[in-house]
Amino acid sequence: MIQQDQQFLEFDPSIAEEFGYEIANQISFLGVPLCDTQSLIHLLMRFAFNLLVSWLIVRYCYYRKSQRKDYALTFMLFSSAMFLLIFLMENVNIQIGMTLGLFAIFGVIRYRTETVPVREMTYLFVIIASAVINGLALNISYVELIVANALIIAIIMFLEGRMLLKHTSTKLVLYEKIALIVPERRAELIADLEQRLGLKIEKVEIGHVDFLRDVAFIKVYYSLGADEHNTIDQLTKAKDYVE
Repeated sequence: MIQQDQQFLEFDPSIAEEFGYEIANQISFLGVPLCDTQSLIHLLMRFAFNLLVSWLIVRYCYYRKSQRKDYALTFMLFSSAMFLLIFLMENVNIQIGMTLGLFAIFGVIRYRTETVPVREMTYLFVIIASAVINGLALNISYVELIVANALIIAIIMFLEGRMLLKHTSTKLVLYEKIALIVPERRAELIADLEQRLGLKIEKVEIGHVDFLRDVAFIKVYYSLGADEHNTIDQLTKAKDYVE
């Protein structure tokens, strides 16, 4: 009740001065300054820095391999909105528990139109985490903030560029030669798929089998090169394609 009552109290200049804010000669409306220049500059600097970090992660780590413009736009908007939310919540002294609660909600979000792939969910989590760090870390030095973000970018670039040189991708194939799906003829099945797909197949998994139509769904695993990417392997209908 006390915290709720304090929200209706008028702006106290003396308290603001104790925290280093210069409020002399400021124009106010209903007891609140119309423009706090120092806070505005701080907000713009932090926002620009967070935007730069997000752009580096999305452009040079995520988009370089996936080429998905829809997710790139989503990540940038998520980062900007989350930063502003966290930064302004910190300025009005919202409890940290509520902040982490919102972070958890956004971190486990799933879109109803499609299932977000694991890689995209991982990047979404990293983007949100960096926005929270940049929005909440108001009491650390700028050097520490830059180093923290640089470490995130460096880890992502190292994992994407060095450790994950070979990326295993998959295709869903509707296969008509169901006589080859038995375990005893697995080598013949792989050889036939390699000839028809032009890929070096590592393994296959047999899915749904329709004996009425003599077809079966087969999941094919194959390796992509360091600079190759494939974003539509799992799509089986034209309506699911998104540029």
